[in-house]
Amino acid sequence: MSAYGTVRGAVLAPGDDGYDAERTGFQTADPHRPEVIVVAEDAAVEHAAERGMPVAVQSTGHGLPLPAGGGLLIATRKMTGVEIDPEARTARIEAGARWARVVAAAAPHGLAPLSGSSPGVGAVSYTLGGGIGLMSRRYGFAADHVRSVDVVTADARLRHVTADSDPDLFWALLGGRANFGVVTSLEIGLFPVQRLYGGGLYFDADLIPEVMDTWRRWTETVPDEMTSSVALMPVPDVPAFPEPLRGRHVAHVRIAYTGDAAEGERLIAPLRAVGARLADTVGEMPYTDSGLIHNEPPVPMAYRATNVAVAALDGDLVRDLLDLAGPGAPDRAIVEVRHLGGAMAKPPAVPNAVGNRDAAYLVGLLSKLGADDTGGDALHGRFGGLLAARSRGQVLNFLFGGNATTEQVRAAYEPETYRRLAELKAHHDPANLFRLNHNIPPAK
Repeated sequence: MSAYGTVRGAVLAPGDDGYDAERTGFQTADPHRPEVIVVAEDAAVEHAAERGMPVAVQSTGHGLPLPAGGGLLIATRKMTGVEIDPEARTARIEAGARWARVVAAAAPHGLAPLSGSSPGVGAVSYTLGGGIGLMSRRYGFAADHVRSVDVVTADARLRHVTADSDPDLFWALLGGRANFGVVTSLEIGLFPVQRLYGGGLYFDADLIPEVMDTWRRWTETVPDEMTSSVALMPVPDVPAFPEPLRGRHVAHVRIAYTGDAAEGERLIAPLRAVGARLADTVGEMPYTDSGLIHNEPPVPMAYRATNVAVAALDGDLVRDLLDLAGPGAPDRAIVEVRHLGGAMAKPPAVPNAVGNRDAAYLVGLLSKLGADDTGGDALHGRFGGLLAARSRGQVLNFLFGGNATTEQVRAAYEPETYRRLAELKAHHDPANLFRLNHNIPPAK
C-alpha cells in the first residue's frame, strides 16, 4: 500500500503486475496508458496536482473517451459500497459500484434506482453524464434525482456538495461528468418500483421496415410510463447468442413499462401485430431482472459509438437508417433509436447541466473495431452527414473514443449551458487537471 497525498491504494506503473488489467476496462480498444495508476480505496488528487499531471478516472471503462497517454489514472473499481435508506428512499453509492449492486440492494425495500440498460455499467459515471435509463420517460434523467455529491476537486479538497451548499458546483457536476473532480460517492433518490412489464420483441430481417415504421408511429401515442427503443442488429452466428437469432439481421424492440401488465399488453399489441417474432420475452418481471430487456452482452469488446439527438423521427429518416445499417447494408453495425421525451423533457426540480432535453429521439451507431482498428470510419462519417441537418445535439454518455472530441462534447449542451460550464471549469480547475475525459476546457 502506498499513499500519494490523500489517495490511498495500490500504485502501479507501466510494467508492474496488474498495470495492464487496471488500465483496460469494458471498452478494450486503445485503453488508457497512464504514467501512474492508483487503485483507489478512497480518492483524491494531491499527487497529480503537485506535479501538474492530468487525471483520468475509470470505474468499469464503459464509454471510454479519448485514452489517457501519461498522467494519473484513478481506478475506482474497488469502491463498491452501497447503503440504502428505505425511509428516505435514497441510496449512497460509491464511485465503483455497478448498477447491478445498487438494484440488488434496493430491491428488498421495494425500491429501484433509475438504472440504465446494462447492469454492469458504473452507476456514478452514468449518473454524472445525465443517465438515460429504463424508466427515464416516467421519472427523468438519473442526474435529476441526485441529492448530494462527495467530490475531490483540483485543490485536493474533499467536498460534500449539495444544491444548498454550493449550487453552482452541484449544477456543473450533474451533467459535466468528470470535468470538476473525482467523485467518490453520490446520494441518489430511489423509486417505489418492484416490477416492470418489459422485455424484448425480436423480428427477422423481412419485417424490419414495417417494425421501424410501426414503432415510429406508436411512440407518438404512448404514455410517459412507457420507455422503449429499437435496435437493428446483425447477430453473429455463434453459440453466445440464442439459437433463433444467430446469423440473422434482427430488429430488437426493447420495452420497459411501469404500469400494470394488462395495460402493458394492450399498449404493445400494435407492435406484436406486425408479425411473427423470432423471440418474445415481454412480460411482467421483477426489476432485478431488468437487465434482460436490452440483454446486452457482458463481455468486454472493442467498439466505437456515436449518437445524434433529433426532434422527430419521420419515414425518410427511417429509410435512410435502413440504407445505412439495415439488412443488406455493406457495413455490419448496430443502430439503436431511443424514444426520449416525457419527464426527460421537463426541467428538474433542482437545476443541473444535462443538455438537449428537447430532443424526442436519440439515434445511436455502434460498430465493432476490426483488426485494422478503423471501426467503420466511412460508416461513422456517413452517419454524421446523414443526421447533421436534423441534429439537436448529442448525448455525452454515448460518445466513445474518437467520437468524444471537444466539438462533439460541446454539442451535448445548449450554448449557454456550455458557456457556464466553461466558466465554472475556469474557477474550479483553471489548469484543466481533469482533462482526460469528455473534456470541457476552462474559459479563457
